Amino acid sequence: MIQAESHTVRANGIRQHYLAAGEGPPVILLHGFPETSYAWRYQIPVLAAKYRVIAPDLRGYGETDRPSTGYDKRTMANDVRALMAELGIEKAAIVGHDRGARVATRFAKDHPGLIDRLVVMDNVPTRIVAREMKPAVAKAYWFFLFHLVPDLPEALIAGREDLWLRHFFSDWCYDPHAISGEAFDTYVAAYRRPGAVHGAMLDYRANAEDLAQDQVDADVKISAPTLSLWGANFYAVGEMFDMAAIWAEMASDLRTAAIQRCGHLPQEERPEEVNRLLLDFLAPWEG
Repeated sequence: MIQAESHTVRANGIRQHYLAAGEGPPVILLHGFPETSYAWRYQIPVLAAKYRVIAPDLRGYGETDRPSTGYDKRTMANDVRALMAELGIEKAAIVGHDRGARVATRFAKDHPGLIDRLVVMDNVPTRIVAREMKPAVAKAYWFFLFHLVPDLPEALIAGREDLWLRHFFSDWCYDPHAISGEAFDTYVAAYRRPGAVHGAMLDYRANAEDLAQDQVDADVKISAPTLSLWGANFYAVGEMFDMAAIWAEMASDLRTAAIQRCGHLPQEERPEEVNRLLLDFLAPWEG
């Protein structure tokens, strides 16, 4: 099995940590919340048999720097662009989950010439969440609102990172024990690092900037071939929204897939199905 190597590079003014494995056409994997690049542990060895796989920790997460600014998705997409430049990558396929899908979506709109194809996992775009913010949506997306409150989440979570993460992993997964044992311990350790929770909160606190950016080019569809996949059984995404219709608003060349017996973390809950879908969708990408 191909093993990922851990690297750091300074790009877009911050020290970025990333995992790398394989050779071939570049594929970039962008994790979501409450995760790190570790989220891709089931995909990296499989994809690396054919592709050059790069899985960074996003700004504010994992081992990447946590500056006080720059969490709007345009800046975070520019983090990815700068990382590509440092690694000599001119064009890539980009796969994003959750928050990483927001970064990937902004990248696809801001840098259309640098992306060959886009995969977005279990993500309702920021402007769609805002547009549909009715009581039922607000209840499901309570953490969006809670994380916007300055300082209080960090104070309440400090020393209780395990309880905080256990809630999300159990509530968001079809199998509430899907993220357990070593995997759970790895995430707890990551979010107990100094400033880790604050970095994740800053990502959410860029919501107003993200929404403003998305509104400006709302009528511009992503031109790159796009695959939207989601867990069929997550109450806040697949069970609440018509995901195929939503992503048809976003992309002109679209495939969709709902993964059964799966919640918010498809790449961790149903890795074999996700890997099959990724390999099929990425097959035309030859670099």
